[in-house]
Order: sequence, then C-alpha cells, then structure tokens
Amino acid sequence: MNCSPLADYARKVLAGGALTKKEARRLARLETPEAIMELLFWANQVRHRHKGKTIDLCAIINAKSGRCSEDCTFCAQSSHYPARTKKYPLLSESDLLEAAGRARSLGAARFSLVTSGRSLLSPKELDRICRVISGLAKKEKISPCASLGLLTPELAGALKKAGLVRYHHNLETGPRHYPSICTTHSFSDRLATLRIAREAGFSLCSGGIFGLGETLNDRVEMAFILKKMKVESVPLNFLNPIPGTPLASQPPLSPLEILKSIALFRLILPAADLRTCGGREKNLRTLQPLMYLAGCNGTMIGNYLTTEGRSPEVDIQEILDLGLVPKV
Repeated sequence: MNCSPLADYARKVLAGGALTKKEARRLARLETPEAIMELLFWANQVRHRHKGKTIDLCAIINAKSGRCSEDCTFCAQSSHYPARTKKYPLLSESDLLEAAGRARSLGAARFSLVTSGRSLLSPKELDRICRVISGLAKKEKISPCASLGLLTPELAGALKKAGLVRYHHNLETGPRHYPSICTTHSFSDRLATLRIAREAGFSLCSGGIFGLGETLNDRVEMAFILKKMKVESVPLNFLNPIPGTPLASQPPLSPLEILKSIALFRLILPAADLRTCGGREKNLRTLQPLMYLAGCNGTMIGNYLTTEGRSPEVDIQEILDLGLVPKV
C-alpha cells in the first residue's frame, strides 16, 4: 500500500497537490476489490484531513411535484413519460415550514425546497418560496437551500434578498453523455445557472447521478468541471430505475463500483462537501457505512423526491458507530 502509484497520488493530494485528469482516469480503471479498498483507505485519509469527524446532514422536500416539461430520462416527474408519480402544485407555506421543522428535529442542518419544472414561472410561487426561505433560518434554525430549476439573474436576486444561502442544480453527468440524458435543455444551460447562482452570492450545490450509462471518463470529466466551478457541495446520487422512464431497465452499478467513484471524487475534490443522496440504500445495500470511509462527509436523510429513504435514526446511529459526529 505504501509504495503503489495510488499511494503516491494520494500523498500528493494530502500534501495540498491536485490529481491530473490522467491520474484520475488511471484510478477510475481500478477493478480488483483489493485495489478499490486501498483507494478507500486513502480517500478516507483525505476526508479526515479536510473534514475531520463531522458529517453534514441535509434533507429536502418535493415542494412541487410532477408535470415537468423537461425530458430527463431518469426522472419520474417528466411529463414525457408514463411513470406513476404524485402530481401537485406548490405546497403551502405552513406545510413547507412544518416539514423543515421535522427535518431539523431529525438532525438535518440544511433543508432544501425542490420544485419540478424547468424553472419557477409564477410570481405567486416565487413569493411563497421567498417567504418560506425567510422563515427557515428565523423560525426553524436550519440553513435554507433551494433547487428551482434554471435561474435568471432576477430570480437569483429575489432569492438572495429573501435569505437563501445555497442553490442546488445538478450537472447530472459529463458533457459528452449529457445529450443522451436530456434534450430539452443543454449542459451549457446548467453551467449558466451555476454561474448565475455564484454571481448572486450563493454557495453552490451540484453533482450528478452515477449509473446512467456513462463511462468512467464521463465521471472524471464531471468531477473536474465541478472543481473548476469551485462547487462547495457535491451530491452523489445513484440511479434508482423507475418504471415508466427510459432508464427503467438500466442495470445497476455494483456497490464496489459506487464506492470507487465516491473515493475518486474525494481525491479530485479534496475540500468539497461530498454527500450521498438518492439511490444509496438500493445500490449500496449492506455496504452503506463504507460510503463515509470512501470519502463522503455528508448524506441526505429522510425521503427523496419520488422515492423513499430509510430511517434517519438508523443513519445517525451508523455515523456514531463509525466514531463520526453529525454536524449540529
């Protein structure tokens, strides 16, 4: 372990250096369980160097569900596909604040309002979202985040004035594979939203989904773009195929493949908050605790947009059993 090329790469990162794309692609090709476990060892060292023992917990609410005009092939909320999912307009202010309070009581330090659709269209919707954002920090003592689709400078300005701290907008995959995942808006559109969010003064939350049929190089490319954009929080999702979507029959990644990808992102993005999100229960199965030893320093608790998670109490106990500490 101490004389392998992997050890040399890891020590370079631990010393403040950076992986090159060539080095990252070499690590992405690791296949044996022994090599992957060595990668996890070093990724865990990098996580501990930058994040210590603290695990950042967040939660979301599907504040407006279904009827989305976009054709993302993994998504049950797209109006292009016959997937069965709940459809409802923007929830009331009281419902959203109540959900945030529950999330805080379960241990979440951050709470994100997520709406389906290309972007918020209604002034009434924006007004309600802004009132909720203003109330989150004041009433619920929880950091407000939002994922409301594509941004304009005007929309970003209104959210900033309301007190929004972080904006979430996933890249989903690398630019080469992206046209196979979505055609109704471009990869450039997603990058533009991140730039607008940054210019408005938000911290950025952006990651993607593993298991969409992408290559290892696609994952590396996405990681380096996130690094270039200086994204602070990187959510890593794992495809949970939903009947009725084009990716319903997509074969799952193995748990070791997922752990390798998490560790790779940690070495490429040593200072970022890496958090596991949708699909971790289904795809990692009994190896879920290893996601922290692979380099994650955060996770999403509770349910996701259209799929259920597991008990937050189980997640927190798992963190404590590893000698780690949930962020308060």
